[in-house]
Amino acid sequence: ASRLPVSIRIGGQAVLLGTIIGLFLGLLAALKHNTVFDTLTTVISVLGVSLPSYVFALALSYSLGYRVHWFPLLYQQEAAVKSSVLPTISLAMFTVATVARFTRTEMLEVLGSDYMLLAESKGLPQWRLILVHGLKNALIPIITVLAPLVVSLMTGSLVVEKIFSIPGIGSLLVTAIQSNDYNVIVTLAFINSAMYIGIMLFVDILYGI
Repeated sequence: ASRLPVSIRIGGQAVLLGTIIGLFLGLLAALKHNTVFDTLTTVISVLGVSLPSYVFALALSYSLGYRVHWFPLLYQQEAAVKSSVLPTISLAMFTVATVARFTRTEMLEVLGSDYMLLAESKGLPQWRLILVHGLKNALIPIITVLAPLVVSLMTGSLVVEKIFSIPGIGSLLVTAIQSNDYNVIVTLAFINSAMYIGIMLFVDILYGI
């Protein structure tokens, strides 16, 4: 009861941050196709997918926590917001890379479709053309790939929670496995499964919307 809200809050922040930045980068890459922005987004996507979250966690801890002392190295309950910045960014990197890659690919396909050419020929404003007609149709595969990411982040990252000493359910699972606490292991597996089913149901509803 005390650990689940911490994991959900940090995981939710990571999903929100990663999705917003990923959508922005993906849109920029699609609209500036074959330019330096497109190349930069591709590089960020490759790095975000290739490097594990604990690599970003250690790099951020050393640079922003140890060297310049902007953020605490370990999670502090009394400074929960400031303490959650580094783990949030670390966990968000994979989401940024994944969302940016899918957004770029889908938007390039959508921008070249017949209905987009028709909407453009009607003289619609550029922002409405991109956000309402373009992004709305490109979101379905993006939402699909986001669903398992949301569950994995909101049920706690084992390594990142250990690195920052976050009292979440990810670190609780590690402790339970080490001490052979089967009741806790089974409970956490049940919570993970229930959240996965709930998120997938929510995604199915979003398809209709």
